[in-house]
Amino acid sequence: MAKTMRFGLGRRLLNGVMRFLLQRGKGPPFLFLLSVRGRKTGLIRSTPVAVMELDGQRWLVAPYGRVDWVRNARAAGEVTVSRGARSESLQPTEVGPAEAVPVLRKCLKDFRVVRPYFDVTADSSDEAIAAEAARHPVFRLDPPFD
Repeated sequence: MAKTMRFGLGRRLLNGVMRFLLQRGKGPPFLFLLSVRGRKTGLIRSTPVAVMELDGQRWLVAPYGRVDWVRNARAAGEVTVSRGARSESLQPTEVGPAEAVPVLRKCLKDFRVVRPYFDVTADSSDEAIAAEAARHPVFRLDPPFD
């Protein structure tokens, strides 16, 4: 059974440190600060996320499930990813299970820290990973509509 993410004091402190570093352009190269308008308050909410690249596309995976940034991104239809002084507005397009399989497989291979939150491994069958996609939404990051 996969673990469930609990955003306790330790996680909030770690996210705060990473937010501070990312605002200054520091930290691992795959981490970005995701900012999205809150679906209830309308206020901008920011959280550190890993942006993956696969086949010339950028992807955002919710390894901890349907957390607030996922619900906010669905409602807003636009997100901003930033690192230091550079920021970019993008349209998050949620993909179906079939398209999510290679992205989730790469996430499981590249990020050991998220593996306990999945009921599959990177070596699992495509069908098993596709079934897991319902619990871990995957977004393709596209340029916004004009």
